[in-house]
Amino acid sequence: MLEIDNLNVSIGPVPIIRDGALRVKPGEMIGLIGPNGAGKTTMMRAIMGHLGVQSGTMDFDHFKLPQTPPQDRARIGIGYMPEDRKLVPHLSAEENILLPVWAVDIPDAEDRLNWIYGLMPEVQAFRARSANSLSGGQQKLVALARALMIGGRLILLDEPSEGIAPVLARRISEILRDLKSEGVSILIAESNDHHCADLLDRSYRIERGATRAA
Repeated sequence: MLEIDNLNVSIGPVPIIRDGALRVKPGEMIGLIGPNGAGKTTMMRAIMGHLGVQSGTMDFDHFKLPQTPPQDRARIGIGYMPEDRKLVPHLSAEENILLPVWAVDIPDAEDRLNWIYGLMPEVQAFRARSANSLSGGQQKLVALARALMIGGRLILLDEPSEGIAPVLARRISEILRDLKSEGVSILIAESNDHHCADLLDRSYRIERGATRAA
């Protein structure tokens, strides 16, 4: 599904990803594990098209991602939950979830929203509340729901358990387990695999921008 080889990404003059490589097959949950500053977020932002690529390949099925505009990466079914959530504060939780629908034509959007609420009933319960009235953990759930709204084929999760209460971290692990049972492909970046080790099919370690199979 997703194949990355010899990927090099810089931010300004500074090389961040150095000959990065990883694979995500259909239905797999793959870990990208490394300390803060190792390049996890840069890798995910490059996959989504938020950062340019100096060299290397990123293939998603038959799509060449470096040649695919960022908005089209959403259209082909890649969803992204950034570490810092990136919610619109004055919009409701549900409006934030529906943002991809407003930006990209999603078939059966209402059915997909109902599926998400079935997966995360607590989000449905606070769907009318503004994003800035939610706790950090609740905002993470909304960001995950938004990623699922567009990510019908692959979900990228950047530090989903970072900075939230243990009870909500466990809840996110439960949701990921349910997603895995439904065959959703997931690439999850974490500083360690404490919350997701038993869910991962495989993992990669990333240090100073270089990846290796764990």
